Order: sequence, then C-alpha cells, then structure tokens
Amino acid sequence: MAKKSYTIKTACPQCGCSRAQVLSEDEMREKYGDVPNFEMECHECMQKYISEMKSACPDWDAECRLQE
Repeated sequence: MAKKSYTIKTACPQCGCSRAQVLSEDEMREKYGDVPNFEMECHECMQKYISEMKSACPDWDAECRLQE
C-alpha cells in the first residue's frame, strides 16, 4: 500500500511566485506539525510570509482536524 502524500501550495503576496511541495505524513509532522499557520519564504524575492494550513493544504488540515 502506498503512503499518503500531502501537497502544500502557496503563493508569495509580494511577487506572486507560487510554490508547491509534496511531503509524506512523517515529513509533514516533522516540518509543520499540527499548526494552523506556518511561515514560508519565497525562493524568488526572499519575502517571508505566513500561510494558513487550511488553504495551503486542506487534506492535512482535515487530517489534523485543525478546523475544529
């Protein structure tokens, strides 16, 4: 059985550059945990910004029940 993966999609508010990451459940727990918001850094303009997990990765948000 294949392990489930999660895709995080964000866009920089400064330059609009988009970013997508595909992580396993273990990688998600290690990198982000069960937080409702997380910090990203744009690889183009180096702007740091906050993203909401429920919009960046709805599958992970539902898995962790962050919406409750």
